[in-house]
Amino acid sequence: MNRIVIGALGALLLVAAGIFWWQGRAASDAPQGPHLALATPKAGASDEPLPESDAGDATGPDLPGVPEATKEQKRFDRLDRNHDNKITMSEMLAHKARAFRKLDVDGNNLLTFDEWSVKAINKFKAADKNGSGYLTRDEFAATKAKPRKPSCKCNAKPKPEPDEATPEQ
Repeated sequence: MNRIVIGALGALLLVAAGIFWWQGRAASDAPQGPHLALATPKAGASDEPLPESDAGDATGPDLPGVPEATKEQKRFDRLDRNHDNKITMSEMLAHKARAFRKLDVDGNNLLTFDEWSVKAINKFKAADKNGSGYLTRDEFAATKAKPRKPSCKCNAKPKPEPDEATPEQ
């Protein structure tokens, strides 16, 4: 038992010594500061003094900083409709109520399965060209989502114009 305890303490001491040695070595290998070369005047350089100017009260452009309102503050302000710095339950659910009203076609404040799944039902009906009530493989293939085009054209590459000297293949 004593051998195990002594062995564990010895291993811990070796690890601690290694860490101190590694940290000391890393600190001594770090550069001690910028090494600047002194500029020497070139032969033929004029001995005119540099122009001096007084900035006076002039100020430079403002540095870009953190926007005044963070994302969370903007989100809070968007939900707080009456701007009383309190979000009520009705304010929190207002945007969901608009989406609910769009789905509730008959206006009875109850969503049936057909009202809730209206997009899927309309997609099925549009794909079922022959009105059979089921989709064949070809009809199902027509429901594949179309690839979206990027909304910004910042990364779009211009199409190269065909070279008139080379025949088209």
